[in-house]
Amino acid sequence: MKYKNLFSQGRISNLILKNRVVMSPMSVGMADKDGNPTDETISYYEERARGGVGLIILGALKVNDEHGTIEAHQLSIAHDENTNLLKKLVDTIHQYDTKVFAQLAHPGRQTFSILNEGRSLVAPSPIPCVVCRQETRALTVKEIKEIIQDFVRGAARLKDSGIDGVELHAAHGYLINQFLSPYTNKRTDEYGGCFENRMTFITEIIQGIREKCGKNYPISVRLSVDEFLKDFGIKEEGIILEEGVKISKYLENLGVDAINVSSGVYTTTNTIIEPISYEQGWRKHLSKAVKEAVNIPVIGANVIRKASFAESLLEEGVVDFVALGRGLIAEPKWVNKVKDHREKEIHPCISCLNCIESVLKGRAMKCAVNPVVGKELLFKEVEKDGKGRTVVIIGGGPAGMEAARVLAMRGFKPVIFEKENRLGGQLQLANKPPKKEKITWLINYMTGELNRLGVIVRLNAEATIEKIKGLNPYAVFVAIGSKPLIPNIEGVEGENVHTAIEVLKAQVKLEGKKVAIIGSGMTGLETGEFLAEQGNQVMIIEMLNKIGKGIYTPNRVDILRNLNKYHVQMLASHQLEKIRDKRIILKELMKDEWVEREVDHVVLSLGVVPENKIVEEIKRNFDIVKVIGDANETGRIGGAIQTGFMEGYNL
Repeated sequence: MKYKNLFSQGRISNLILKNRVVMSPMSVGMADKDGNPTDETISYYEERARGGVGLIILGALKVNDEHGTIEAHQLSIAHDENTNLLKKLVDTIHQYDTKVFAQLAHPGRQTFSILNEGRSLVAPSPIPCVVCRQETRALTVKEIKEIIQDFVRGAARLKDSGIDGVELHAAHGYLINQFLSPYTNKRTDEYGGCFENRMTFITEIIQGIREKCGKNYPISVRLSVDEFLKDFGIKEEGIILEEGVKISKYLENLGVDAINVSSGVYTTTNTIIEPISYEQGWRKHLSKAVKEAVNIPVIGANVIRKASFAESLLEEGVVDFVALGRGLIAEPKWVNKVKDHREKEIHPCISCLNCIESVLKGRAMKCAVNPVVGKELLFKEVEKDGKGRTVVIIGGGPAGMEAARVLAMRGFKPVIFEKENRLGGQLQLANKPPKKEKITWLINYMTGELNRLGVIVRLNAEATIEKIKGLNPYAVFVAIGSKPLIPNIEGVEGENVHTAIEVLKAQVKLEGKKVAIIGSGMTGLETGEFLAEQGNQVMIIEMLNKIGKGIYTPNRVDILRNLNKYHVQMLASHQLEKIRDKRIILKELMKDEWVEREVDHVVLSLGVVPENKIVEEIKRNFDIVKVIGDANETGRIGGAIQTGFMEGYNL
């Protein structure tokens, strides 16, 4: 495929872009204490510029320190001093003929007091965010004027630093969005009420930037053109698509140069940072509606993972520029690999939200599938010092495959022993619940890389000591994964009791049955959805006081919404005590009472423990042994891939 649209030049105002790929604004959590880009920040963005992106938009720079902080280690443009190191970042990006915008943002009510030195939050109206739950007061008119000037001064500093254009963050429920939306703006003065009054705040910011930076300095606005309140059970009036299009046309008339279409607020956060079940292009109707209404360029993020899909959006006139966020985190060379017809080598984003979760927890960005993210300075080059030495890897799950990939790149000769008939390990279970095809994409990528790099893979092969010794390995990696945790309770060995693994492997097939799933971790919940889709009546039992406790909120919200569609019954604060034929006996912990439930089958999903029975034997027979993935410490996909990478890199 030639991708003639994707690689055609584009224009925003007087700025020419070499292609139609825009890196979406996302905070990376790597700024120093003063909000300046660190060497790590610069190296992170340099990799994406080197990878061929046409335009990079730096995410959410704060415009003041008083109440403008969204997250720890956030980039800032609140002071003149911020321009110096920002200029170093800009100059680095420009080396690759990549343009750069920076996004100006103020959180309003969507942040935390602790991040703003204990001060109460500010907003158009004194209505706390139901997600952040912080004390919130209404801004005075004088304060509004001051914040407008914070945005204007920030834009002027951006221009001084060499930034090619400014983007106003008027999306996702932050302060500008709060003024635009009747959901959050209940004012009765010139900054609230009717449509025109709700536009006043952003109007005065844009007018101020034009006056300060000139009429030719590009201004983009990122806009939630639909807040999706009704979809999440919120009855209050907010921005719906019709209003979002109206705002877009208003902004075009103000002289804005581009609309960056997005959606959602914190209350409907899954429409901002979509979990794995959201398909490519689920919201392309938003961008298309705006594009049909305005004559300025439209940028749109649409969970784009495949180049062919990106090209189709351009060809169909849905957008003028395709925006990739998480896709470029997972694969910084996405653009160049597409251009060079190497699409099978693209590290696919699986929409797990590990990147967002890490930043919001105050850490530098991490990626489940790309261990180098945030560490680009440390891992610029892979040293080719393997000298053809053999390394045996026992287990072809994500840790084993990643270790083999890195070892092969270093010039070792990896040999994988996998007891199953295909590679993937736990990934071959994770892709079985509904709408988990992105996990299959990851499996295909990893197996493709092993094939491309010449890794020897022995399927249906038990790794015995004799077989391993026959290869005279330099080192042995043990990546045999984990096994289910089985509780010691009455009836657990019955024929009606199964593990989630057995269900997902199709070793047990259940249809039209009453099934109790014990445990509400992500595996338990996804197994519940899998069984419900098979026509079973599902009940989920959890001894903790909350279903899905510990799961990152957007992922938890997503899976619970899916389960509710199937009317899955969920019982928190209930502990399994006994399993009988056709029933289970539970202890209702809040009341300290025994209850019975009628069920046909019980599925255990109580976590896993390392499968390490052969580790000691391996260590007795070989000098260099590395235990990786779940065999070392159980966790998620990202942890397994990370350990495989690090041990492969450091051998």
